[in-house]
Amino acid sequence: MIINGVFIDDTYAEAFGMKATRIVITADNLTWARHAANAAFGFATSVIACGCEAGIECELSPAETPDGRPGVAGLLFAVSTKELAKQLERRVGQCVLTCPTTAVFAGCEGEESLPLGKNLRYFGDGWQTSKLIAGRRYWRIPVMDGEFLAEETTGLMRSVGGGNFLVLARSRSRALVACEAAVDAIARVPGAIAPFPGGVVRSGSKVGSKYKALPASTNDAFCPTLRGVAKTELSPGVDAVLEIVIDAVTDADMRVAMKAGMDAVCGIGAAGGIVRLSAGNYGGKLGQFHYRLREILA
Repeated sequence: MIINGVFIDDTYAEAFGMKATRIVITADNLTWARHAANAAFGFATSVIACGCEAGIECELSPAETPDGRPGVAGLLFAVSTKELAKQLERRVGQCVLTCPTTAVFAGCEGEESLPLGKNLRYFGDGWQTSKLIAGRRYWRIPVMDGEFLAEETTGLMRSVGGGNFLVLARSRSRALVACEAAVDAIARVPGAIAPFPGGVVRSGSKVGSKYKALPASTNDAFCPTLRGVAKTELSPGVDAVLEIVIDAVTDADMRVAMKAGMDAVCGIGAAGGIVRLSAGNYGGKLGQFHYRLREILA
């Protein structure tokens, strides 16, 4: 398959089942809602070392939030319910509760619920109060600029993490331009995030390492500086590879997000220095979700 001069490898991205939740952070203005969200979703690129993967899903107008203020919706993904609950409590407690003017609300329903304000209320040291509105409980925690309002729980969703594709280009600058276009396209897909810095990964990995303590190491087959000394997957003319990793609420969301991102790269095409699209997988042994690039782009 060739699209606009870009060869599409006959391969698939291997993704994994994860647990996810969505929260809504509001504030007196969008700037402070974003400050809280950026802090809460920071250091959340990979579950390998960060505990969770997270990011801003979209901005919300006052008409779209529970308290009629501007806000953002964010998604958090983890490998287990226990880890997701721990990460959610720590990040909201340290980054949203502490941020001036903010409030936090459930952003989804689910099969189960996760504590949101349920445990954070104890910061009120006995002065916290609650109110039940339309069957939903909210906690009011006194803080120095007034009150921090937090819904008691948010939903838990089964989700998909680790969808990906590789952009193989004639130079690093051209690969980056294409990836920036892909990330912009993915950002417009509800239910999906690209959790790495700016949505782009330079350090694609493979399973295992020559060092026994490491579960993963650099994907040498796609490193241009190792061409000639290691087995390579790089075709002639490829001097840089960047990866887009996607987490999504549903399988359908993942397919839409991957297609949006790859379409954006193919739109730049060979004239913009793009040679191939490929994907990372582990031989189908680790993840139950397999996203075939050609099938998605057909």
